[in-house]
Order: sequence, then C-alpha cells, then structure tokens
Amino acid sequence: MLLFGATGFVGRHVSATLASEYAVVRPSRAGCDLVRATTDELVELIRIHQPVAVVNCAGRLTGTDADMVAAHTLVTARLIEAVATAAPRARLVRLGSAGEYGAVPAGTAVPETWPAEPVSGYGLSHLAATRLMDLAVAAGRLDGVVLRVFNPIGPGLSVESVLGRAVRLLRRSGPVHGDSEITLGPLDAYRDFVDVRDVAHAVAAVVAAPTVPHRLLNVGTGRAVQVRAVVRALAGVAGFTGAVREAAPTGGGRRSVGVPWMCADISAIRQLGWNPHHELNDTVKAVWADISDSTVDD
Repeated sequence: MLLFGATGFVGRHVSATLASEYAVVRPSRAGCDLVRATTDELVELIRIHQPVAVVNCAGRLTGTDADMVAAHTLVTARLIEAVATAAPRARLVRLGSAGEYGAVPAGTAVPETWPAEPVSGYGLSHLAATRLMDLAVAAGRLDGVVLRVFNPIGPGLSVESVLGRAVRLLRRSGPVHGDSEITLGPLDAYRDFVDVRDVAHAVAAVVAAPTVPHRLLNVGTGRAVQVRAVVRALAGVAGFTGAVREAAPTGGGRRSVGVPWMCADISAIRQLGWNPHHELNDTVKAVWADISDSTVDD
C-alpha cells in the first residue's frame, strides 16, 4: 500500500486505518513532493514497492488557481501515468471534493451524476483531476476510484477551514484572555460535515473491495447542517459564553463562496457496506478534545 499525504489532516486518519490491514509505505514530502516529482520518479517509486493500491490524500486548501491545478490536476495526471506504467493492477484512489459540484438547490442531496459546475479554481482543479481519472478508467488503463469528500471534520482539524479557525479563536479566548467575542466570516451556509474517521474507513472500504460498482463515490453523511450551529456547538463544548460575530469575507480565497447549500447523496457508497458512524455532536467534542497545534493539512 502506497499512501501520499499521510501527515495531513485526512491522511493521518487514513494511514492509521489502513495500517491495521496493510503494510503501508508513506513517502514523506521531503522524499517525494508530488507537485515537484516527475512521472519517471513516480514510476520508479511505484515499481519498487509494487503496491496493491495507491492512495492520494495530499492536496491544497489555499493558494492561487495555478497552485490548485498543480496540486490536484497535474499531480493526478502524473499518478495515472505512473500507476498505469509501473503497477497496472494496483487501484488508484484519489480524494476529491464536494467543491466539484458548485452551487446546488437548497434541500438537494446531490448524487454523483449531478452536473458538476464548480465556482472556484479549487473545485475546478479537483473536477479536472476527476475527469482525468474517468478517461483513464474508461480507456482500460487504470483501476481508479475518486472519493468526492464533503466537509471532513474531526481530531486534528486544519486551521485553514472555518471550523479550524473557530477552534483556534476559541482556544485564545475565555477567562484567561478575557475575550468576550470572536469574529469569523459568514456562517449561514449549510454543509455536510463528515467525521474524518468515517472518511478513512471509506477509503479502506474502497481499497478492500474486489470490485467497485461506481468509480466516483460521494463521502458524506446525507445531512446538511448550518455552519453557525456547528460553531455554536464548538463554543458550547469549549465553555465559551461570549459572542460569535460574523463579518464579511476578506479577499477572494473562499473555496465555496456562492454555495449556500451542500449535502451528499451517499446511496452509491453504501453499496460497499460503508456508512457514517460518528454523530456530529461526538465529532465536535473530539475536535475540541484534540486541540493539537499540528493541525495544518499537507
């Protein structure tokens, strides 16, 4: 098993889950930076280890459109070529994003067949990577699966996410510092928050399945919750009684601006026997209990 991004927020949990069943090789960024590695270098790495599966959890949450294309689209193109060349029987599993869908009508649980119209460079770069996987699988070059992950939260949450920022601000507030309020961006959107540990088990289910009936699978809970409610739940767990202010977003870096609602239809991945098991309240408690300083994604 070859796992990229094993030190990131999602990757750490995927690594721990896969390690219970497989010998997992985890190339470090210093040893193999996917953005900078050539196809030949990836071919050599895969040829040496001959993995049963290659899982890519690495990626970016912030940066320019060019950064996003480099981290998601171009990396995927090289991985497809390398796996098809060096280990054609290995399954390539890529973690995509709900950002690929773009705006959908409120109340919709979006299936994988929904027309994808991303509204940001982040979503577009992921969608382009998904399309490359589609083409390779359709051409018979690759055994590939894309897991379109919705909003993962849990222990080790990235500070680059809105809930990660909320945790950071809540940690700095309270009786010791005397802060009576924290300020975040708008919290009125609805999102499908899935526990990162459930995401890890979804990866394991796809890796273990002899055959995968669908090559694109949503990973979520099938339930949308307003971001404001989750922030308030975090504040409650933290014992914070001050105000939570909402300010207009600064700059143009929000990955999902213009997407007020997002919810997954997870009926396809349930065919593999996978279901989300963690309740949101328990996940929120786990987020706060972790409060680790090492909460930045790969």
